[in-house]
Amino acid sequence: MRVKDLEELFDYSYWANDRLFEVAAQLTPEEFTKPVAGSYGSVRNTLVHVLSAEWGWLDRCGGARRGSALIPTDYPTLISLLHQWHQIESHTREFFGTLKDEDLDRVVEFTLGDGLRRAVPLGRLLHHAAIHGIHHRGQVALLLRSLGYVPGNFDILIYYSRS
Repeated sequence: MRVKDLEELFDYSYWANDRLFEVAAQLTPEEFTKPVAGSYGSVRNTLVHVLSAEWGWLDRCGGARRGSALIPTDYPTLISLLHQWHQIESHTREFFGTLKDEDLDRVVEFTLGDGLRRAVPLGRLLHHAAIHGIHHRGQVALLLRSLGYVPGNFDILIYYSRS
């Protein structure tokens, strides 16, 4: 794995997020926060989880500090969430600009909710962060469909073949 590979995966994620945000922007404020299904219940809660996790991994890897996990009620609208999202995207891109391929082998220690200490190379943690976002983007797409909105196709193949 190279820094360039990770940058491309994050670029894809930001492109796909933008497609999803275009559809989520059509939601009423009530639909945005309405419990529908899934692990986090609403479109808003799921998106806040994705952003909080991405920022948390960036922080653990040596990027911009997040502090405590983000709280969904701090983001009553998609606009309020997008403002924060674009800041973190900028921090992530800046962080990638500081990395060299050999940095990806640096081991990062962290704990999760179970309290167990873990150690994983930086490159794998960043790869996980991107895949984690892809997983939850699929959940948001399903939530949008449940609310009557069609998110369209944001598959990586479409990203690769765009003109």
